[in-house]
Amino acid sequence: MPLVLGVLAAIAALLVPFLTKDPSHLNVAILALMAAQIGVAWNLVGGYAGQASLGHAAFYGIGAYTSTLLLLKFGVNPWLGMLAGGVMAAVLSGAFGWSCFRLKGHYFTMATIAVAEIVQIVFTNWEYAGTAVGLYIPMDKQGLGAMVFADKQSYYWLALALLVVTLLATLAVERSYLGYYLRAIKDEPDAARSIGVDIARYKQVALSLSAFFTALGGSLYAQKELYIDPGSVLSTALSIKMALVSILGGVGTLFGPVIGSVVLTTIEELTRAAFGGTGRGTDTVIYAGLIVIIAVFYPTGIIGWYQDRMRRWKSRREQARDTSEHEAVRNVQRPSTPSTEAAL
Repeated sequence: MPLVLGVLAAIAALLVPFLTKDPSHLNVAILALMAAQIGVAWNLVGGYAGQASLGHAAFYGIGAYTSTLLLLKFGVNPWLGMLAGGVMAAVLSGAFGWSCFRLKGHYFTMATIAVAEIVQIVFTNWEYAGTAVGLYIPMDKQGLGAMVFADKQSYYWLALALLVVTLLATLAVERSYLGYYLRAIKDEPDAARSIGVDIARYKQVALSLSAFFTALGGSLYAQKELYIDPGSVLSTALSIKMALVSILGGVGTLFGPVIGSVVLTTIEELTRAAFGGTGRGTDTVIYAGLIVIIAVFYPTGIIGWYQDRMRRWKSRREQARDTSEHEAVRNVQRPSTPSTEAAL
């Protein structure tokens, strides 16, 4: 059943650009793919390793600013700038992890928020990076080489390709010894330490991978919007969104962030259409409301809810089958009545 659903989802993703003629609708699909990609990246450390970071916007912003500054100041190709942004975020994640992994639980989460806020303040006041005004990417060069397009379809394929690459990387981690170590660190850290697992090392590996792919998403955002500022790529709300799409869909699962992104993006767009310009701040209200609902009713997310439903359905089927089999056995073993024997 999951394989069938995955194939259907892949077919639907490939057909979207051909079935959607309205650019605004296609833009919503692009936003959903981009949110899914950074959600999958966050899931590497937040889902598999169990380190609930709310400061991942720092890596997203580093990716966006690195590629943009390299393009504007040195004329570096955006593709190379994207890779440079990913490497820069992975390197800086070392300092991020060194300062935050010393703490546990909600103290770790609070520390990640503090580090991300420091990064945002730095970029807000850094004249070389445009301060709070931000940076604009010119459209004088267009095409695949410049990663600037006049149509939405090209951005859709780029976002889909980046999501697929991130999913494949996550799948490789999930099926490797690293994935087993991360799940052990998440579920039984003391037991993992007792068998010789270097917890700090593997947490850092997970964070570096997560930072790298999160930064790639930030670079793609910069090329799509052609404008970045600290409020758009370094905000705490963005960090919360990365975590929320994973939590909503199901943390520690491969496709949980993708499902969560589709649901969350749909809710956001419906809210934006309903409230328009008067709905400023509604995204934060939506995030807070969803967090409460998930924590109270569906702590395992949509995939966990679906798996629970499937287990209950299979259990009812097995009980019904066992009941029918027992009934059939009783009917066969039931002794003949005197009237039946006389008739015979």
